[in-house]
Amino acid sequence: MKKILIVGAHGTLGQAVSQALSHHQLIKAGSRRGDALVDLTDGDSIRALFERIGKVDAIISATGKLHFGPLAEMSAEQFRVGLKDKLMGQVELALIGQHYLNAGGSITLTSGIVSEQPIRFGSNASAVNSALEGFVRGAAAELDGGRRINVVSPNVLQESWEQYRDFFPGFEAVPAARAALAYVRSVEGVQTGQTLRVW
Repeated sequence: MKKILIVGAHGTLGQAVSQALSHHQLIKAGSRRGDALVDLTDGDSIRALFERIGKVDAIISATGKLHFGPLAEMSAEQFRVGLKDKLMGQVELALIGQHYLNAGGSITLTSGIVSEQPIRFGSNASAVNSALEGFVRGAAAELDGGRRINVVSPNVLQESWEQYRDFFPGFEAVPAARAALAYVRSVEGVQTGQTLRVW
């Protein structure tokens, strides 16, 4: 049984991931509720979280805010929403978390299909998701002690389809439970530096 931190555990994807890994000891964290609270945009909050929970065997992030909107109207401030939250929030979780990760442990981040399949109004999401995948490739080359890092790239979820369908014409939504299997593969498998696509 592994001790696993799941950030964003109460979101649509996070709940499915928690269910798929329920045979392990889970610490469910979020910005507003959970076993522990954490603000991924605040490094001190991330450090405090790990000081509170101690060493873990796996770290999962299933969260991150992005800005969706037309490029012609997008401001740098709006673009920074995704950079500060989904990108740097997850990167900092990994940077700090690596020091609290047991040997042989894993880190799993979340990107998304628009890193490779752009959508209208999604330039912020495409940039952020691509950067996360690049970070994971680079970080995997430097982790030691058998520690691994991967990123899951899910398609839009069936459970969120009504909310996002207008952004994803012609896309085939996937069930959250199917996306969750990639997190299981990352935690319990052997891959590292990989983008695990669920499309």
